[in-house]
Amino acid sequence: MQGSRFAFGPFVLDPGAGTLLRNDDPVAVGHRGLKLLAALVGRPGEILGKAELMDAAWPGTAVEEGNLTVQIAQLRKLLGPAGDDGSGEWIATVPRVGYRFLGAVERLGGEKRKALPLPGKPSIAVLPFVNVSNDPEQEAFADGLTEDLITDLSRISGLFVIARNSAFAYKGKAMDVRAIAEDLGVRYLLEGSARRAAGSVRINVQLVDTVSGEHLWAERFDRSLEDIFTVQDEVTGKIVEALLGRLHAQPPRNRPKNLEAYDLCVRARKLMDDSPQAAQEAHLMLTRAVSLDPEYAEAYRWLAMNHWMGWVHSGGPAEPARKVALELARKAVAIDPNDAGSRWVLAYLLAYERCFAEADAEFAKAIELDPNEADTFAALSDIAILAGRVEEGIEHMRKAFRLNPFPASWYYLTLGQAQYAVGDYEAAVETLRRDETYRTSSRRFLAASLAQLGRLDEARAEAELFLVGNPDFTIHHWAETEPFRDAPTLMHFVDGFRKAGLPE
Repeated sequence: MQGSRFAFGPFVLDPGAGTLLRNDDPVAVGHRGLKLLAALVGRPGEILGKAELMDAAWPGTAVEEGNLTVQIAQLRKLLGPAGDDGSGEWIATVPRVGYRFLGAVERLGGEKRKALPLPGKPSIAVLPFVNVSNDPEQEAFADGLTEDLITDLSRISGLFVIARNSAFAYKGKAMDVRAIAEDLGVRYLLEGSARRAAGSVRINVQLVDTVSGEHLWAERFDRSLEDIFTVQDEVTGKIVEALLGRLHAQPPRNRPKNLEAYDLCVRARKLMDDSPQAAQEAHLMLTRAVSLDPEYAEAYRWLAMNHWMGWVHSGGPAEPARKVALELARKAVAIDPNDAGSRWVLAYLLAYERCFAEADAEFAKAIELDPNEADTFAALSDIAILAGRVEEGIEHMRKAFRLNPFPASWYYLTLGQAQYAVGDYEAAVETLRRDETYRTSSRRFLAASLAQLGRLDEARAEAELFLVGNPDFTIHHWAETEPFRDAPTLMHFVDGFRKAGLPE
């Protein structure tokens, strides 16, 4: 699923990796410049309007047109003159309209994504259920059904189950099931559709063996809406029986008693990895869900993370938010001790309070309850790195990415942090310049990695960009609040931050 690379003159541009090479040597070009160049070389000879180019480089952001002019001027300076005699130009201005790329471009094709080997146990991905009702508001219901089935199957130790984020990478895409299975490295796919109306629900499901092409099992359920969680349990049982040849009794999960609370929680968890503004919207939804159903563990778990992310976004200590987050996480575990998601959230927050023994025990319990919960391994990687167990942290990230090949942005932040910690700065730069994570607070690790490579101009530019979004950041405060257990690891990060010019 990688994109193409483009060759022109002595240059090779790889938009996916975020690199520009001149005669195989890296060219120091900024993120915006790379985006503009990719847009131009992707359609050589065509006139691209200013609005289109600005949307490519600053998606979803209103910026002055002068920013585009500055970036184009910088690109021209970096590329130099075109043609053998040095009299030509790569990028032409079309007055009052936009710009056009004049060079001859060869599309090289992207590097093919490395095939993932099948695990040694039955492996499955649950594809997003299709909402077949006429009401777009029911989209969240279909998504929630998908997510709950992933959670229920994930708890079965005899199965290998792909995480939600990666399964939803295929939402709305018409692709051959075998291609999807190859992308995700699984043998079986569960497909389905849902229709919810007037207090009733119809669900169609089918289990496909993508190696043989056979449909192992298919069924239709027509039930009242109140029976939706019973249907989920039935579907899970049928899949386990088909793949493992036996039923596998798991401790019961805490289910919501109020369907409105359930809908609010489904909608809110989609917003958790988004902007601070989206997090505020999620906060209102989750607060309402808890008030409607005070014994709904998952709502407390996500509300705990919402408070935690509020502390992260604030850039300050915000001790009350941390305290509330921890209390909510403990409440979630008290309501449902068998929920691995609540366990790893509690473990992570405990580590930040430096209750390390309790945190380690909660992480271990989370993995015992759900060996397929990719987020557990990603969160544990972060804590292991800060404890100085760098190789262990990298192994946890390997597991997380295998279970979740197309993860949320914070996975790349954690991976880049691990690569920095082990001294693989080139790999860290490649990871942290990915679109998924580049605009997040991971820029501090990118700046440190560039600084350790001696690319100080780039490092300081990234540090400045980081401080725009995190104006209160100081190295001292970061070192004091991160749950380090290893002094040399701490000093390694501090050294990179200082070289990058981040404030003390």
